[in-house]
Parts: sequence; C-alpha cells; structure tokens
Amino acid sequence: MSSAPSVAIVGSFNQDLTWRCAEFPAPGETIVGAFTSGPGGKGANQAVAAARAGATTAFVGALGDDAFGHEARRFLAAEGIAVHAAPKKLPTGNAAILVNDHGQNQIVVALGANAAITPRDVTASLLRGARVVVCQHETTLGINAHAFRLARRSGVTTVLNPAPMRGDFDSAILQHTDVLIPNETEFVALAHQLKLTGKTALTEKKLAALSPAALHRLCRAFGVPTVIVTLGKRGCFVSQPSTHTIIPAYTGIKVVDTTGAGDAFCGGFAAGLVKFNGDTLAAARFGNAVAALSVTKRGTAPAMPTARELARFLKRLR
Repeated sequence: MSSAPSVAIVGSFNQDLTWRCAEFPAPGETIVGAFTSGPGGKGANQAVAAARAGATTAFVGALGDDAFGHEARRFLAAEGIAVHAAPKKLPTGNAAILVNDHGQNQIVVALGANAAITPRDVTASLLRGARVVVCQHETTLGINAHAFRLARRSGVTTVLNPAPMRGDFDSAILQHTDVLIPNETEFVALAHQLKLTGKTALTEKKLAALSPAALHRLCRAFGVPTVIVTLGKRGCFVSQPSTHTIIPAYTGIKVVDTTGAGDAFCGGFAAGLVKFNGDTLAAARFGNAVAALSVTKRGTAPAMPTARELARFLKRLR
C-alpha cells in the first residue's frame, strides 16, 4: 500500500477447521458431519471485515512457518491488507469449530504463534498514521496494552474487543481504551471482574432485563469513553459519556452461520469510524450492517461482505 493504513488490527490469525452437523454431539457421542477449512481468527476476521468495507487496513500479528501460515499471508495480501506478521517457530493458530443446523457454534482455539507476539513485533511505525487500532483477546494480553500505549501517543483511537473473555484480563488496559466492544457474555464477565455489580450476581438474563438507563450507568462505571454492547439479533447498545442509544439490528436476514458475527461488527465499526469521520453512532450502524450480511454466508473471514454488497444492502433500506 502506498499510504499508511487507516485501520490497524493487532491480533490473531487462526486456520478455521469447521465441522457442520445437525446437532452438537453429546459428551462421548460420535456423529457424522461435513468438514471445511478456511482462514479465520479474530484479528484476521476483523481485518478482512474492515478492508472489504472500504478501509485501508493492516494486520499486525504472528504466523507459524507452516502451510497454514503461508496460506494466511497469501489470503490477507489478496484482500489488499498490509501484512505485518512476525514468523514464529510455533504452529500457526487454529480453531476447531462446530456449527449446527440452527446456526449456533462451539469453538476451541489453539493460539499457537498468536501467543508468541512480542513488543518487537508491534512497533510504533506500524501504528503511526492509522486512525483506529483494534485489539482482541486471542494474543498475549500484554501486547494489547503495548499497542494501545503506542496508539495513544500518536493520537490513534483504540478499540478493544475483549473476546474471548479471559481470567488473566488486566483492567489497566481500560485506561488506554477509547471504545470497548463486549458482547453480553463478555460484558457480564467484565462487570464481575471489575466488581461493578456489588453483591448482586449479574447474568445475561438480568442484563437483558436492565432498563437502558440502568445499563448506561453500568457502562459508565467501566471508565471507558464509549462502551458498545453487542446484543446479537437485538442490535447493539451504545453508551457515551452523556448519552446512550439502542441501535436495532437489521431485520429480514436469513441466518446461515453466526460464527464471526462479532468480528464482522468490530471490523465494520472500525471502518465506519474512518468512513464517517469519527461519528460513533454512524459507525455502529455500519458495523450492524456488516455483521448482518456476514451471517448470511458460511465461514468467518471469507463471509465478510464487500463494499459493493454493503452499498446494495444499505440502498435497499432507504
């Protein structure tokens, strides 16, 4: 790329090994399914989502010197993404994914090379010039803090998607986070870890029952300027310092596979921040559209919608 990418995704690449089945197997049960393999991982998914949505994008991470790693470099480059992936003497990250006929999924991830990213692999020069830097939880968490400190020094907006939520999460990173994007499960786990719920045990069911004002107050306790809680088919809740907004999901969508929908939202949101010059609500609506189209296809990174598909989709809604 001739110019600095506007979106930098610091995160993981995983080769997705996917089995599709009518129902998930019970413990000890063997069933017959259909197998496919393709590129994925939260970092790569979000990078592809952002790039296809129209943002010049860089992927910063690590890959093994193996067949999966070589294919990852080819795939990301073919998407027009600037690839800054340090080679590691470890297997490339991979994920075992089960998807049932209801579009639900179960996933086991082996981090591999993703867990070996060092500060030397994420330099200020790779992030300087970007408008947005996005991190997730499929790498060493200390790298996220390092990347965000570098980004903040350059005036870059930092977006944290705390997925998957981990027991070793260090809340200190929230001091360097501009936008926090958890789903309902991650939000509940974060609230408990930060001891924001007092003696009351917050559950996803209780979270769904909260009034918008109560959810906004809880979001404000995180100490992050913007908190966006993704709510699946209900859309997302955006909490900002002085206001809160519910943005409904797009309806009339035929769900085929929800795997990667959260990554689609995050990548689309990052691209939207650039496209709409920092307008958070417009970016969140754009993220909703990217996520909506992503679930109409099978797979993760390959299922991310293109700018042309998004334009046609949004035009039909006017």
